[in-house]
Amino acid sequence: MHATIPLASSKSESNRALIIDALTGFQCTLQNLAAARDTQTMIRLLKLPDGNAGGAASRLSVADVLDAGTTMRFLTAYFAVTNQPKVMTGTPRMCERPIGILVDALRTLGADITYLQKEGYPPLQLNGFAPSTTNQLPMRGDVSSQYVSALLMVAPKLPTGLEITLTGPVGSRPYIEMTIEQMRHFGADVTTDWDAKTITVAPEPYQPTTYAIESDWSGASYWYSVLALANDPNAELELLGLKPTSLQGDSAIVDIMRAMGVDSRFTDRGVTLTKRPADAVLYWDFTDCPDLAQTVAVCAAMTGTVLTLTGIESLKIKETDRVLALQTELRKLGAELIEVEPDHRYEVHQVPGATRETIPVIDTYDDHRMAMAFAPVAMRREIVIDEPGVVAKSYPSFWDDMARVATVGFTA
Repeated sequence: MHATIPLASSKSESNRALIIDALTGFQCTLQNLAAARDTQTMIRLLKLPDGNAGGAASRLSVADVLDAGTTMRFLTAYFAVTNQPKVMTGTPRMCERPIGILVDALRTLGADITYLQKEGYPPLQLNGFAPSTTNQLPMRGDVSSQYVSALLMVAPKLPTGLEITLTGPVGSRPYIEMTIEQMRHFGADVTTDWDAKTITVAPEPYQPTTYAIESDWSGASYWYSVLALANDPNAELELLGLKPTSLQGDSAIVDIMRAMGVDSRFTDRGVTLTKRPADAVLYWDFTDCPDLAQTVAVCAAMTGTVLTLTGIESLKIKETDRVLALQTELRKLGAELIEVEPDHRYEVHQVPGATRETIPVIDTYDDHRMAMAFAPVAMRREIVIDEPGVVAKSYPSFWDDMARVATVGFTA
């Protein structure tokens, strides 16, 4: 197996760059924006009327984010602080995902926000913004880094800037650091004290400039799994557009998959993956890279690696309850994901003598990462992925790329 994969662009970088660009009045040049549905939804909603002109109809414009959690959090902060009345809503699952921590923070800063149904959850209505005198916020760091990133990006717009003090453990810190580095690229004055868990943003406007989006390390993780599960000892994959020094926390897949039998060699084009001996046991804390957990768990189930995972609690409030979904679908492969009390460790084991489905049909639960995490199983055995179109959320060309290394069939 020898193939070159033209990876999708990072939607994480794209969505942050789009918010910052909007705060410059759309004066930046953004290159290689993601084709992901989440990013295209962001682009579409940023073009909505601002709600402050054109009468009552425009004041009630609806921003439907579909199932895009990042888009919901980032746009809620952006529309609130730029004083754009909006109704924020999404799919039924999106309206089950909490947003109360972000709304409480925005209210403290001067936003008038009303919940339209259940307290703490979308849909919600943004009614205006009158800056308060508060420029210091305590915020939990262990629920969603997207809340923190959303506030940081709009902070240069606030009259006196903003200082956020994170309380408790800090989850997905690389995503916060990605936000900060992108803000600095556009001229923001951001200082951090990670010992004190404080981030301070000065009230200085962004400066329009050019920004090129890197390829997506989350998307790259599936190809690492493909290579790890390939039976050919000489298999090789080239992934285009990746850098050895990346803003993306999911670049941790390089180290994770080294233990699972994949070497990485960086070139001026990207990274080349080759086989190496795998370790029998792997322990990994996914606190900073939770989106990799599904991919690694499925790969371990197929290779027989005894995997211990920590830091995956946030998976329960993603597009689906990813912990429960993994537990259900891994059983179809003759494996199990077990929670070890009381320290919230999880372990992946193959189950001796378990009955495996002849051709397992994997439910995807409207979750793009479930589809792509299980697709590499095809390197070892035939598998059916139900509702494969969910990959459009982050990686629309995934099945075309998968066809470069496996036989992919589609049925109605």
